[in-house]
Amino acid sequence: MAIQPSDTPLLEWAGDSLAIGLFEDAVELTGELATLNDKLGGILKELIAEEEFTAKANSTIFTRVGAGSPVRKVILVGLGKPEALKLDTLRRAAAAVARVAKKQKSKTLGFSFPLWNNDPAATAQAIAEGVQLALYQDIRFKSEPEDKGPQVETVDLLGFGGQEAAISRANQIVSGVILARQLVAAPANAVTPITLAETAQAIAKDHGLQVEILEREDCEKLGMGAFLGVAQASELPPKFIHLTYKPEGTPKRKLAIIGKGLTFDSGGLNIKGAGSGIETMKIDMGGAAATFGAAKAIAQIKPDVEVHFISAATENMISGRAMHPGDVLTASNGKTIEVNNTDAEGRLTLADALVYTEKLGLDAIVDLATLTGANVIALGDDIAGLFTPNDAVAAELEKAAETSGEKIWRMPMEEKYFEGLKSGIADMKNTGPRPGGAITAALFLKQFVKETPWAHLDIAGPVWTDKENGYNGSGATGYGVRTLVNWVLGTGD
Repeated sequence: MAIQPSDTPLLEWAGDSLAIGLFEDAVELTGELATLNDKLGGILKELIAEEEFTAKANSTIFTRVGAGSPVRKVILVGLGKPEALKLDTLRRAAAAVARVAKKQKSKTLGFSFPLWNNDPAATAQAIAEGVQLALYQDIRFKSEPEDKGPQVETVDLLGFGGQEAAISRANQIVSGVILARQLVAAPANAVTPITLAETAQAIAKDHGLQVEILEREDCEKLGMGAFLGVAQASELPPKFIHLTYKPEGTPKRKLAIIGKGLTFDSGGLNIKGAGSGIETMKIDMGGAAATFGAAKAIAQIKPDVEVHFISAATENMISGRAMHPGDVLTASNGKTIEVNNTDAEGRLTLADALVYTEKLGLDAIVDLATLTGANVIALGDDIAGLFTPNDAVAAELEKAAETSGEKIWRMPMEEKYFEGLKSGIADMKNTGPRPGGAITAALFLKQFVKETPWAHLDIAGPVWTDKENGYNGSGATGYGVRTLVNWVLGTGD
């Protein structure tokens, strides 16, 4: 599919489907749209009246145009109220249009959308992202595609001539989101610690990044007892993955992104029982997927910021070697952890990853993890929890998320809740009481960061969806990639 800017006037465009964005309660056709309506024999005004179209955000109607018209079909899409217009409004509207165009077997699609904030580059990028994310299909594990009909081949962004760079930026970011979707969606016999490391090596080779893979023996030398405690039951070797992007010249900032990389989580000896969703635990490496998706995008964009992408990848399995409930592990900073629940394993792997990462001498660290069901209970399926003691990093991430359209909400770091993590025989336990479980998980991670500004994103909810949602089809969403990319780019301003 080719998405291209076009200077072709709206009244002169020809193709299968023409999409027009309209604001809510302001669907009177004026100016160029009135002229287009006349040119099409009044069909736009008639369609709006018949369907009682009020242009609520993401609502769509369409109609076939009479024979002899250069436009075969017209799609009208609602943009909501003009004062509430956001970039994500346009991204979601573009996704809604793309789905309609595909169902209507349109090979060529034209967009006539208003500008957001008088910014043609940001508008063009949002439209291009929405179209591509909505139309992406993962058919890797099907013997043959279910959808054998024609696909959208060409998308013209009318009135956006000269915005090739914005569309290229969208393509780069979408490539990272799609990689993250593919990693999360793939079964645990396809994405393992070994293949996750190979993915990182491929990104490094294709895009000029540095890569280092620490094997079990390397991790033992670094004293990563928490990470290796989780890994010890698996037949597959753990892989500690470190990708590095370095710009030419002196970087404005040095950042790190850490992703939880549990390629399958059985729960360990505290095995996940019936109704626990154990069959979905291939998604427990959603943090690592977002991390490497961001790496792929950032390597193409080439900002003037140094970025380290890190994941301690392993399975959490059951065998005669498995860590027991009650075991005491020693993390690489010397802190001891009583394992009172082997199913709270992600924080153990992140603990050693945080200690390792802080030694790199960075300006800020962000970790992402499908960490707690408690965060899903608190914020639902669509919103990630943001935990940080640092207001500046919180503001950066909130701004990045707003631009990307990915929802986050800052949660409290209630220090007194750490009392629930205290252990009688070790420095801490790996889980606390049931109430405030997402908060105590974040407080656990905080013990492994000394001074570097740090934030934790609990993405257990939005990493997966069971229904079509905006520009996401059902399944893996690639959540986090766009927010991370925007965060890195924003810190280089």
